[in-house]
Amino acid sequence: MRQTALHFDLAAPPPGFVDDPFPVYDALLKHAPVLSQPDGSVFLSRHADLDRIYRDTTLYSSDKKAAFAPKFGAGSPLFEHHTTSLVFSDPPLHTRVRRIMTSALTPRALQRMEPGLIETVDHLLDQLAGKGAEVDLIEDFASAIPIQIIGNLLDVPVDERGPLRDWSLSILGALEPSLTPEQLDRGHAAVRDFKAYLQDLIARRTARPGDPETDVLTRLIRGDGADGRLSEIELIQNCIFILNAGHETTTNLIGNGLALLNDWPDQRARLRDEPERIAPAVEEFLRFRSPNQLGNRETTADIEIDGLRIPAGTNLHLCIGAANRDPAVFEDPTRLDIARSPNRHLAFAGGPHVCVGLTLARMEGRIAIARFLARFPDYEIAEGRVNGGRMRFRGYARLPARLNDAG
Repeated sequence: MRQTALHFDLAAPPPGFVDDPFPVYDALLKHAPVLSQPDGSVFLSRHADLDRIYRDTTLYSSDKKAAFAPKFGAGSPLFEHHTTSLVFSDPPLHTRVRRIMTSALTPRALQRMEPGLIETVDHLLDQLAGKGAEVDLIEDFASAIPIQIIGNLLDVPVDERGPLRDWSLSILGALEPSLTPEQLDRGHAAVRDFKAYLQDLIARRTARPGDPETDVLTRLIRGDGADGRLSEIELIQNCIFILNAGHETTTNLIGNGLALLNDWPDQRARLRDEPERIAPAVEEFLRFRSPNQLGNRETTADIEIDGLRIPAGTNLHLCIGAANRDPAVFEDPTRLDIARSPNRHLAFAGGPHVCVGLTLARMEGRIAIARFLARFPDYEIAEGRVNGGRMRFRGYARLPARLNDAG
């Protein structure tokens, strides 16, 4: 695997990498934790490097205008979205939007959301029980939870939530290192459709504001928690970001967690016998199979890492999936351990850009997985699971399962 690591090219990965990148990650950590790429970018896999970079907003920028202009086309729908949303922006926009989100996702606000989340999960579990011998844990369960929760957060009418998942998958799918013309077209179309829908929703909400204590869209429109209101483009694109980010990664967390418990029966038995371990179990799912495998930063000055001179303006690929298997940080990192402690994973990135919805995602994961396991303790994943087919996001497109209703 040494040669595979030394010649690894993210734009042209080796066969089988998309389905199972972990052997390559392990080889990169061992042989090439700082690796130049043919296009001039640099691939980083070591936990210490990622942790340092995430915390340093002076040397490492989140702004992706230079990287995304040739990828999407300057001024295109995808370019406008991915250079305006929270995750790919620097202060002052990042600070303004993040303040609004942080002020809306307080511990008190999350506590108010918990009963509705439990009700949503239990309703889905009842539907699963009535579907018969085999269900799809992604379509019928994992993907439905964040759509409802984030939909509630922005108070999107229930009967208007149908297109949200497909829009999200198309827009986030455009973040893959290499794209086909069809993927680009789908991404651009999804941004246009999503933008048109939100313009109408924002107009309705402006005319009839919701309760700012519970309606994040009303807070965003009013600029609550920020210094001044967001522009129309900033408002629309960050609404798209909230719906996308909350959907894809949380779906992956729940689906990955249920698949891992199936694949590690000793850990499932332990969690079944000790349900109070659900919180550290979720952290281990996040580490072991991180929903988001890759991040990016751009250098703002000439730097050097491990003797490699990296000029200003270089795109850095931050491999979260590899860093979370770094043996310098995690003992026996290729083993799933639901009681692992400490567990300093980077699934939510770090520093000022640490995921603003991490507490909500953890709550969704804990409640969904714990209540599923209590209801169907003897479920088993059936033949035919289908990986999501992407490098940046790690999850399943299909996860068929047989259930044994415990009542």
